[in-house]
Amino acid sequence: MLLKDIRDYQILFLGLFLVLGIGTRDWTLRPELIGVAIATSLATQWILSFVISHWSLAKNKGQSPNLRSALITSLGLSLLLRADHWTTMAIAAAMAIASKFIFQVGDKHFFNPANFGIISALIFTPDAWVSPGQWGEEWWYGLLFVGTGGMILQRVGRWDTTAAFLGSYSLLEAIRNLWLGWTWDVYWHRLMSGSLLLFALFMITDPRSIPNSRIGRVVWATCIAGLTFILRNYFFVSTAVFWALFALAPLSILIDVLWLAPRFGWDEGDEGDGVVLLTQHSLLKK
Repeated sequence: MLLKDIRDYQILFLGLFLVLGIGTRDWTLRPELIGVAIATSLATQWILSFVISHWSLAKNKGQSPNLRSALITSLGLSLLLRADHWTTMAIAAAMAIASKFIFQVGDKHFFNPANFGIISALIFTPDAWVSPGQWGEEWWYGLLFVGTGGMILQRVGRWDTTAAFLGSYSLLEAIRNLWLGWTWDVYWHRLMSGSLLLFALFMITDPRSIPNSRIGRVVWATCIAGLTFILRNYFFVSTAVFWALFALAPLSILIDVLWLAPRFGWDEGDEGDGVVLLTQHSLLKK
């Protein structure tokens, strides 16, 4: 039986990635921290939705507790964020969900929740870290990510964002590789990263936080690719993609003003989310 909501597929796929990661990769992944991320995300989503629905002065302005969105965010955090203490994961999950309610312009949030939670944990806690190379470079991981992510992106119509990001970043890395006279093995080594594909397919494509227009999405994704390239190659930031998305997320507000287009909406009318990761959205949101 086919699932009716595309977000259900996203939850299924992200859960599958977690199982594969635990079973096939040497991760410092602790089941209790996954539980903390899920419980905190769901609780924060329910509490804030309840508060807003009762404090709102406008009729029908209250937000329903979108538990799919919170679950997607928690799975994205579990895939990407590592911590020594459960409080760190709880802080990341609470900040991720709260960002959807706090940072809004015209009822649209502009930070990817999972990305916001990751950056918050990196800034405000001493024991959080991200391991961009945790998936290694095995070809079948990439095939799995492209296949599952492609199915979701086809449904939500956000292939342009992934193509613009990966195309721009690949071109910049190719130019640098030629300039330095390196072999192409080095080039493919830098691109064949499971975490990079997760980011491009499941996080940067979240339709609820990215620009509404196609040209806006292409411009926005290209800018993120450029900043990622600079941070990674000139400032040696291993988590460059996450910082680039965080820094340029507010740019989507200006882009929506410059290029007007209808705002994305879920079939069932509730809010969406995107991860990691990451769609009808994207690792890793709402």
